[in-house]
Amino acid sequence: MMLFGNVDSASLDDPEYFEILGGLWTGKKPPFTKAGVIRNTNFTASGKVDYSDVAWLDVEVKQLAKRQLRHGDIIIERSGGGPKQPVGRVVQFRRSDGVFSFSNFTTTIRVKKPDELDPLFAFYVLLELYQSGRTDDIQRRTTGLRNLDFKAYKERAIFPLISSAEQRRIARVLATVQTAIEQQARLIALTRELKSALMRKLFTEGLRGEKQKETEIGLVPESWNVVKIGSLGKCVTGTTPKTAVKEYYLPAEYDFIAPADLGHTRDIYGSGKKISGKGLSAIRSLPKNAVLCVCIGSSIGKVGMTWKEQSATNQQINAIICNKKHNPKFVYYLLDYFSDYWRGFATFGPVPILNKSRFEGIDVPAPSTLDEQNEIAELLAGLDSKYEFHDKKKTLLEELFRTLLHHLMTGQVRVNGPEFNFIAEGEIP
Repeated sequence: MMLFGNVDSASLDDPEYFEILGGLWTGKKPPFTKAGVIRNTNFTASGKVDYSDVAWLDVEVKQLAKRQLRHGDIIIERSGGGPKQPVGRVVQFRRSDGVFSFSNFTTTIRVKKPDELDPLFAFYVLLELYQSGRTDDIQRRTTGLRNLDFKAYKERAIFPLISSAEQRRIARVLATVQTAIEQQARLIALTRELKSALMRKLFTEGLRGEKQKETEIGLVPESWNVVKIGSLGKCVTGTTPKTAVKEYYLPAEYDFIAPADLGHTRDIYGSGKKISGKGLSAIRSLPKNAVLCVCIGSSIGKVGMTWKEQSATNQQINAIICNKKHNPKFVYYLLDYFSDYWRGFATFGPVPILNKSRFEGIDVPAPSTLDEQNEIAELLAGLDSKYEFHDKKKTLLEELFRTLLHHLMTGQVRVNGPEFNFIAEGEIP
């Protein structure tokens, strides 16, 4: 769907505008030289190259001469993908330093007339083609791999030749939003690192950097007590309503929490599965602020907290309804920090299990006063709030980017000047 009006366009088959380069194989004939080879694993969802694990290989000098990447080159994934990740992802190479090439599972598109077709604008055209799902039906499967039907791909990749000034403005708008997303991602990573460091300090030295004592759990503050998990509150193992009884699941009113719902944020704001009021009354209902610990399966050790007034969990989760001596948020942070320790008590086997009685009998450290628990919980909750703020902001920016990418690349939004011009579908400016 293109609403740019009567403007010329270019296709990937047009040799006047594009050079198409095949990927690089490992060198076989000397002379050799070292080059960073970008592979499918270096592709990110945002279209940026992840350079953290680029493969540095000995490649043939002769091959590299034709396939060395230049700033602005667009790399397309030709083979790979999977059920949840269709083949056809694109990234843009935006470096001017180092010697880099690309693997034989990819193809590089080089814009030959950057004054007429801005390489960054061209990249966003291809990114929108992929993110809109218009490449999903041109995948071909062979020997477990998904291959992109490149002939069909070239037919669908159409580049409107609007003015170069508007191309650059469109690219700048999208790049600005992506930069904002990356900034939020950095703040999220920084907050996680800060929280991890603070937890380490608080659970080994307490609030005031007191002396430590050696326990079976490791070093803990000298004034803290070693207590059983079962002493923190009432422990409840979840259960599943009978699946044959439809009334237990419809209408879907209450959260039915499974291990997959834990691990994103402290509070569980929603669940993938729901049950009805009848379903909830047939099993064990949990109140707000119950601490949830996965105790069966590969994700043993994941921790969360109920956020709604009533919810339930399946049998893979043990919930602690804390007593008045223990702050639920503190207990959450405590069991999250020591998760590697208590998960070690699970049985070995295809399905690891940490049953309720054994879980309740595990030792953990705790401050001797509720006040210290409250202070620790408040400090860490502040960082969790900061994390959630940046995470929500990042999610909103990602949604904005997807919307803008689609509207700008289809001409529904034009950037003819310093401000956007919104054009209704079917109108021609």
